[in-house]
Amino acid sequence: MSERFTDLAAPVPGDGAGGALSLGTAATLLGEYRWIEAALHRVVGGWVRTMPLASVQVHLDGQSMRHAWHAELWADRLPVLTGLDADRLTQPQAAAAACFAVLEGPMADGSEPPDDGGDGAPAGPGALPLVAGLYRVVLPRLVTSYRRHLDLTTPVADAPVARALRLVLHDEVEDWLAGERLVQGLLTRPHDVAAVASFQERLESAVVGAGTHPGLAALPGAPRPA
Repeated sequence: MSERFTDLAAPVPGDGAGGALSLGTAATLLGEYRWIEAALHRVVGGWVRTMPLASVQVHLDGQSMRHAWHAELWADRLPVLTGLDADRLTQPQAAAAACFAVLEGPMADGSEPPDDGGDGAPAGPGALPLVAGLYRVVLPRLVTSYRRHLDLTTPVADAPVARALRLVLHDEVEDWLAGERLVQGLLTRPHDVAAVASFQERLESAVVGAGTHPGLAALPGAPRPA
């Protein structure tokens, strides 16, 4: 059986928007979900120490813990098969890797963004653009991936994964709405709007430039980069 899973990242004939996922493709997706949620736990948890408002710190701390639980949930759903290692499956594809390369910039390690040496404005995106990028790019795309995967599940064979997808989708949509409300409350100056738009464009461009499709995870049946 292990020979069948020699390359889980390779496209599987018959996978696509109109049919069920193969076991190998589903395992690859679950591993990527685990990686994404663990990365969100790490990144968002790191922001807690740098956010200027206590209310934002409390909000992000709760979000970080929820992503940690999601990562554990996906770890529990990974198939136990001969020749498959959970850590090997727990890796991002191009779009998710590009997204987090941008997201894990200044402030991700608990340090303040450096001054640009001119007018004193930070060279990094700052607190508000980072939070806005999370709730206006990362979570909407992640929700789209989970929803697309749920649409491809079958009632019998994929029942445990479908239940997990519904649980996580409920959390992510709830968090997305709460985060958007938070961002709108923090947007108080035209400069804030410009900074948020600039970083959102940068983050979205990184994902699209990696050859993405609707969502963040690499579901089958998607356009490939030229």
